[in-house]
Amino acid sequence: MIEALSTREAYRNAWMTVREDVVRREDGSTGLYGVVDKPDFAIVVPYSDGGFWLVEQFRYPVGRRAWEFPQGSWPDDKGGSQEDLARAELQEETGLRAADVRHLAHFYSAYGHSSQGCDLYLATSLTEGAPERESTEQDMVHRWFSEADFVRMIREGEIVDAATIAAYTYVVLDRQA
Repeated sequence: MIEALSTREAYRNAWMTVREDVVRREDGSTGLYGVVDKPDFAIVVPYSDGGFWLVEQFRYPVGRRAWEFPQGSWPDDKGGSQEDLARAELQEETGLRAADVRHLAHFYSAYGHSSQGCDLYLATSLTEGAPERESTEQDMVHRWFSEADFVRMIREGEIVDAATIAAYTYVVLDRQA
């Protein structure tokens, strides 16, 4: 087990905190961990008619647009359950409302450097409506893709979001249960 000896906040903004921990390993040696603390997020897989609804937006850290499942975390001034969050992100980003939302898994997005976890939901029995996107999502678009196209998009690098790819893995495993 690794023991934290001290913690120092290195950076904070509205979306994350970066901390630097001095740690002691099992053999007694010490080291440094940089940890990004972010609130857990929800990712929702909107499934209908043998395919998925995806959103595409520009992701500044990697400098490109890519397709992904709707996802997000609660802003500081709002809160609720993770299922409420999944439903809110689905409606906000795509305009879709789901009659059925089922929790499939909890996983970590990058546990080598971040404490952030993710709750995955499968949304079915969808009704279309108008998106209610935040100002940071103004370039976002949404579209339905067949499952065959979705798999092709992963292979061809159009879908590169690790949480989206992990979510699809859980959907496939859920079908096998």
